[in-house]
Amino acid sequence: MTIASVRTPDAAFANLPDFPYTPQYLDDLPGYPGLRGHYVDEGPRTAEHTFLCLHGEPTWSYLYRKMIPVFLDAGARVVAPDLLGFGRSDKPVDDATYTFDFHRDYLRAFIERLDLRNITLVCQDWGGLLGLTLPHEYPDRFSRLIVMNTTLAVGKAPGPGFVDWRAYVASRPDLDVAALMKRSTPVLSDAEADAYGAPFPDITFKAGVRRFPELVMTDPAMPGVAISRTARDFFRHDWQGACFMALGAADPVLGRPVMEKLHADIRGAGPMMVIDEAGHFVQEWGAPIAEAALRYFDAVQQAGPDGVAQ
Repeated sequence: MTIASVRTPDAAFANLPDFPYTPQYLDDLPGYPGLRGHYVDEGPRTAEHTFLCLHGEPTWSYLYRKMIPVFLDAGARVVAPDLLGFGRSDKPVDDATYTFDFHRDYLRAFIERLDLRNITLVCQDWGGLLGLTLPHEYPDRFSRLIVMNTTLAVGKAPGPGFVDWRAYVASRPDLDVAALMKRSTPVLSDAEADAYGAPFPDITFKAGVRRFPELVMTDPAMPGVAISRTARDFFRHDWQGACFMALGAADPVLGRPVMEKLHADIRGAGPMMVIDEAGHFVQEWGAPIAEAALRYFDAVQQAGPDGVAQ
């Protein structure tokens, strides 16, 4: 049965600042009848490394516009999907459509359809809550991590900042995304803030935005807790890849305490890059983060399996 949805008109995405990438679409993924998903796919398909960039709430692949060029200049392939309900992807209109498994299964189908391998997972916010539950299921596909202001949700609220954020969104079913982004990230120009708001011309398009805070697993009985705990155990004991972490220290929701806990849970994670002035949307400082991550990965590779990156 087709899932009722709306599609943001292409005209809404005209003249996006610093985002010249050709839209790519999939409209036949199993389990998602009638839904078209958008993604960016740049760089050589035969590249040694594929950077899979996963956004969170309430953003889309535009969030990675400052990191994509750095990865491309290094010769990599960069793939950045818009989750259903966000960006150029179709947006189911029923709030109840959106669940943890709805999003996670979409990413699984997406990765399998594109047959992505030697993946460097680049994640923040829900990009991590979802994306970090994938490497243990696909250990032959994932080799490295770049982790920013996110967590593995295992049945407990990240902190009072998140509780306040959930209440804030719940009280604003027609959330002004552009205004939110401008207020939370003052370095944005008005045009950049408008680009974040472009996918959501009215309340009809915002079911996914409303739902994400509700889906964060703050109770042990919530869907997604079990697989997140499995992922945490995998990263603690079995993860063999390199991990670079960056913290936007001004984030009141998923800031230093949350990221320090996650850092301790990822086996072999390198020293964490801290950007004091950056908030939750730390990708707005994306170029130096991407450059530092590439330097770190090079150091890890040169050190060898028994060495330590400096």
